[in-house]
Amino acid sequence: MNDSTWGTPQGAGYRGAPEFGAAPAGPAHDVYGAQQTRPMPIVPDVPDAGRDADDRNREAAHVSGPLFRDEKPQEPMAAPPTPPPAQKKRAGRDLRAAIGVGVGLGAVVIGSLFVVKAVFVGVVVLAVVVGLWELTSRLKERKGVSVPLVPLAVGGAAMVVAGYVWDAEGGWIAMALTALAVLVWRMTEPPENYLRDVTAGVFAVFYVPFLATFVSMMLTADDGAWRVLTFLLLTVVSDTGAYAVGWRFGTHKLAPRISPGKTREGLFGAVGFAMVAGALCMQFLIEDGTWWQGLLMGLAVAASATLGDLGESMIKRDLGIKDMGTLLPGHGGIMDRLDSLLPTAPVVWLLLVVFVGSG
Repeated sequence: MNDSTWGTPQGAGYRGAPEFGAAPAGPAHDVYGAQQTRPMPIVPDVPDAGRDADDRNREAAHVSGPLFRDEKPQEPMAAPPTPPPAQKKRAGRDLRAAIGVGVGLGAVVIGSLFVVKAVFVGVVVLAVVVGLWELTSRLKERKGVSVPLVPLAVGGAAMVVAGYVWDAEGGWIAMALTALAVLVWRMTEPPENYLRDVTAGVFAVFYVPFLATFVSMMLTADDGAWRVLTFLLLTVVSDTGAYAVGWRFGTHKLAPRISPGKTREGLFGAVGFAMVAGALCMQFLIEDGTWWQGLLMGLAVAASATLGDLGESMIKRDLGIKDMGTLLPGHGGIMDRLDSLLPTAPVVWLLLVVFVGSG
């Protein structure tokens, strides 16, 4: 649309307009031109008589705004931010699922422990094999470490059974043969990273099945079921005390670079709970045991359980994972439950042998 049509009247007058390039058409054209060029009347400024002072002040404030686009209007002062409401402490896991799974595992363990000892040994073997599978899988996924699972699983099961049948000597012999089997099995693959893989394999042999062998060795005593129950109760009570006291009162970090959730207050809770439980267990569950022996045992269990938990946390930090597995809802994997039990087993076995004998 060109500029010549802007303001052109519509209707009959439009047919009288000259075409583009035509000569002026005389008076009619002059009249039309006069209509086109008639000036607008000038209206003098009249004071705002009909408005009061408040209206004029509001208009003046509006006119006094920015005159150019790049001028930014002055923004009103923002109100000071309100502090966020204090959040209530929450557990990092699903407590309902964790409690349900824990009760179920406890029922299986205690039921097999006091019905047939051989069935409990089978439960320990199953836990060892699954734990080895979780550990070797995470090593492969996160670090590319190829640890042969078959000799580990077979040798680990043999170690637990040998500890129950032939006591400590059988456990040591089975461990040596398992480590040798790992070295030989790895020779079937290319030699690259051989030393790295067999080192991780020997570590896995010691970390999971060898430490678990002390549980089956405790079971060989006449009161073996009560010794194993004492070991389980003290470890669970230590972990529970650390969690409860640390969650409620924990403010000082115990090892922030390894496990930020653990606190010194939680460690004191673990020690206190475990010492009380140890005194009760040694006094009423272990034949010839006394309460003061239970206090010492509870202190030792709290220390070993905490170190075991921190040790596995260090492994998971190195691997860049939160849990070793997802088999147990609310808990993670089997290894996430064995972390404090495995290093505590030889401690309790040794203290029981010192205090009341091998049975």
